[in-house]
Amino acid sequence: MRHNPPCRSGRRNPAMADVASISRHYARGDIAAGLLAALREAEGAEVPLTPWTLAPLDQFHGRGLDATAELAGLLAPRDGDHILDIGAGLGGPARWIAAQHGCEVTALDLIAEYCAAADTLTAACGLTGRVRAVPGSATDLPFADASFDHVFSQNAIMNIADKPRFYAEAFRVLRPGGAFALAQITLGPAGPPDYPQPWASDSATSFLDPPEAIARHAREAGFTLVALHDTTAACIAAQEEARRRIAASGPPRLGMHVLMGASLIPAMRNNARAMAEGRLGAFDCLLRKPL
Repeated sequence: MRHNPPCRSGRRNPAMADVASISRHYARGDIAAGLLAALREAEGAEVPLTPWTLAPLDQFHGRGLDATAELAGLLAPRDGDHILDIGAGLGGPARWIAAQHGCEVTALDLIAEYCAAADTLTAACGLTGRVRAVPGSATDLPFADASFDHVFSQNAIMNIADKPRFYAEAFRVLRPGGAFALAQITLGPAGPPDYPQPWASDSATSFLDPPEAIARHAREAGFTLVALHDTTAACIAAQEEARRRIAASGPPRLGMHVLMGASLIPAMRNNARAMAEGRLGAFDCLLRKPL
């Protein structure tokens, strides 16, 4: 696996919301051991460990693996491409992209505990040579210019205050002609959502933009906007289907609640209500760095 040299600029920018506050929201003890134990309890001790069997636990966003596959598909990655996943969480999308598309993936996340868990889960899947986790800030990427064929970021930008710096750093580390696939939750026209939300306990660590800001930030960073897809309806449909399944057969044994615990329940309720009321939206976009 190729390893990028660190960026030599020496720049530091505190634009990311307070690291300690975000860590308190996301970090949960020995993450990998807990997830693997839950998977084996639900599926049996001999369950194969793959990006697909781990998906209910490590695709840490709404619509799960379906959403990851759709967003990654925008990149049209090829075998051997080197992809940076910004805000990679537990590394679930990174492992799936590596296994499904034959890519090398560097998975960057602000939370050191998530990076450690990602490496453990990657080793359990036999993908250590294809995926590596790196702790770091999305607004000060620890990589040299033009290091990656593509960049991927799924529902991480809501914790980032300095949106221009986020886009500028993604642009910097992309090779000319490379693509940036980005998914984010946006602020809807009906006003701000109630908290907690899945990405933030309160508004202090939540930074939502209206959807029209996506094109502006992309253009200012130097990107060409190739595609912008409103996925709000798909998110609402998935939430409604999840409610029907729970009503019929009870809560699933595997899901984001295994990591987040009971705190996820009010967050998911608030999220579903805000989506239905037009206070939140969801968008996927594809940007490209000109040659």
